[in-house]
Amino acid sequence: MIDPFLVKKTTKKYDAIVVGSGISGGWVAKELCERGLEVLMVERGPAVRHRQDYTGEGKAPWQLPHGGEVPRELAEEEYYVQKRCYAFNEATKHFFGNDHDYPYSTADGSRFDWIRGNSLGGRSILWHRQSYRWAPIDFEENLRDGNGCDWPIRYNDLESWYSHVERFAGISGSVDNIPELPDSECLPPFEFNTLEKHLKTVIEDRFPYMKYIQGRCAHLSEPTQFFLDQGRGKCMARNQCQRGCSFGAYFSTLSSTLPAALRTNRLQIACNSIVHSVIHDEASNRVTGVNIIDEETLETREYHANMVFLCASTLGTTQIMLNSKSAAFPTGIANSSGVLGHYLMDHIYNASATGTIEGFEDDYYRGNRPTAPIVPRFVNLEGQTEKFARGYFLRTGTRRMGIHREDGSTLFGAELKQKLRAPGPWQFHVGASGEMTPKYENKVGLHPDKTDKWGIPQLIIDCSFTENDKLMMEAMRDKAVEVLEAVGATDIQSKITDAPPGLAIHEMGTARMGRDPETSVLNSRNQCHDLPNLFVADGACMASSAHQNPSLTYMAIAARAAHLAADMYERKDFHNDPDS
Repeated sequence: MIDPFLVKKTTKKYDAIVVGSGISGGWVAKELCERGLEVLMVERGPAVRHRQDYTGEGKAPWQLPHGGEVPRELAEEEYYVQKRCYAFNEATKHFFGNDHDYPYSTADGSRFDWIRGNSLGGRSILWHRQSYRWAPIDFEENLRDGNGCDWPIRYNDLESWYSHVERFAGISGSVDNIPELPDSECLPPFEFNTLEKHLKTVIEDRFPYMKYIQGRCAHLSEPTQFFLDQGRGKCMARNQCQRGCSFGAYFSTLSSTLPAALRTNRLQIACNSIVHSVIHDEASNRVTGVNIIDEETLETREYHANMVFLCASTLGTTQIMLNSKSAAFPTGIANSSGVLGHYLMDHIYNASATGTIEGFEDDYYRGNRPTAPIVPRFVNLEGQTEKFARGYFLRTGTRRMGIHREDGSTLFGAELKQKLRAPGPWQFHVGASGEMTPKYENKVGLHPDKTDKWGIPQLIIDCSFTENDKLMMEAMRDKAVEVLEAVGATDIQSKITDAPPGLAIHEMGTARMGRDPETSVLNSRNQCHDLPNLFVADGACMASSAHQNPSLTYMAIAARAAHLAADMYERKDFHNDPDS
């Protein structure tokens, strides 16, 4: 139970404040508490209690007031951006930010879809749970091709931390021995269905440079006693994950890191507390806490600590930093470099193809497995050989046709029963996830005139796909078609959608790590170059995007940063020279 740990007004000075309760904030809080520090976690949204507050969990469409759909008028009025997220529906909408209350602007001619969690646990409740390590190449490409600044860390710096978070979070997957996708410490993978077993043979034979493997995901496929002792259980393959999971079968802050932090009795949580700005003491050049606006009463207050970790999501953290202005930092705290807010990235998800596979009409599958096979990166591994820089991987999916409507929605009731008696052929879908290169021009700033209901300046986002990104989209689509043709698919349909940046929900990069304080905000320890007791440990810290889902890397970076900060705190020496 979290209720005994909830606070509102307090004069206590904590060892650390962690702003944000999503994937990164949860890890930072857990690691600091386990190192003996007294921590306050600050969350702008309401409290959510594991199991108790998963109000949509397990409900069939007919058990929901509107059959699982959010009424159109409500969606248009309050969730006009959030409704574009694949996970947004009647059973999950209370976990999303309300666009009416949390507005933002975009530059003329651009569009960016900012998908936001707005409750304790953040988007760790809502994420898609795909979990992949980055490879050595992913930390070296900025240096190799000159896009962005060189990462101040390498794969070797994170390798043990990947293992650390994997063992605790629980990642399912196989051992594949692929250099460009290092193996994780995994629970057993989810099984291939009959068609996927066939596809693996054909694809790897037709394309020797490809490996067709099961997607790795943060689900307990076969939980060990370690996880059972935490109160977490086996994944039931219900595919209702974004509603919250009472089994604790997938990793979230609520099911995993938060309970661990609470068990130390060193964590307190302030919900409904919107961080207006970070408090900076110019005399000591240290941060001393955060300024808060109460989400409900609009009352202002302060929370104080010896160090601050910003984990409010990439854009949330950047908004706080830009709004934390002073004589020392007139353009935002820790922004002597002038790059705060720049180099915004997402992933490229726009290209795909789908076809029909004949010949497996007698084979079925059970349940709604929480992952699907992928083909790890296979392009530009030894330098740029394609028309575009960087790389992508293929995301695939198979399903029996005949139990879905033309728009992809699942049938139910009498209509479903009728269709199940004579299911149709199989459909094979091939999409992709590509790397968006870091560009200074892709940026966010504070709007000069517009504020939200709490008087905080809105973000204005100016981000668009580059020519390199568009060339990659075309290559993704063409490769998807080539794969479908190779496996004998018919009725192939391909497309490149006009979905804007942001809708991959992997935004990152606006307070990047780097070696040079003149071109980056953070050092190799996620510590601000300008302020040694201010840390950023969420997606804002990323110097490049790679092509893989980033959450596992966020976890590893956050856990590492927390331990390095704890080391300095124990020594009472917040030096910000990583080499000293």
